[in-house]
Amino acid sequence: MTTIEEQALALAGVFQAAAVADELARTGQCNERDLHTLLSATLQTDPDRFEDIYGNHTNNLRKGMDTLTEAFDRTQASSDVMRYAFSMVLLMNKFRKNPDMMDHVGQRLERIKAQSEHFGLEHENVVASLGELYKDTLSTLKYRIVVQGDPSLLQSRMMPERIRAVLLAGIRFALLWHQRGGRRWSLLFQRGKLKEALKHMDGR
Repeated sequence: MTTIEEQALALAGVFQAAAVADELARTGQCNERDLHTLLSATLQTDPDRFEDIYGNHTNNLRKGMDTLTEAFDRTQASSDVMRYAFSMVLLMNKFRKNPDMMDHVGQRLERIKAQSEHFGLEHENVVASLGELYKDTLSTLKYRIVVQGDPSLLQSRMMPERIRAVLLAGIRFALLWHQRGGRRWSLLFQRGKLKEALKHMDGR
């Protein structure tokens, strides 16, 4: 896999998190595979291969790939989804400049990983722990992501935790994108290459 393909898939992970957060906030539901991929990626803190992060098949990031392609084409992608995605990139940049917070997040993720092995990845205790981790760390930074949707859904049981867990996954993918050489300027100047990479990997 080329570097530009890795950047494209990592960015697709960011856009998948944005799309899932939007779905949860507006409808209270999302595709289970989409959510599973995001939660699993968050706990893949030391993968052997890049592909391990998203479960070794690009279809696990299908929603993110489609949403990112729509964003590049300026078609269909909602303004809220776009805002969430770019906000996660901005928040990631602030996060990576805070090594103490990064260490703390890494330590807590190891504990949550053990919790997931006991309860299961999508158990509400695990989701709650991921959401609480986001609330205790990333949401304390000066730049915050405000998710908009149905007020009754946003206040329903476990919904805040689920959305925060999804945002945490988006930050994880944004950090991966940066580690693979992704930069904000590349979203403008390498848009064609990223789009072509997504097309090339379609169905791989």
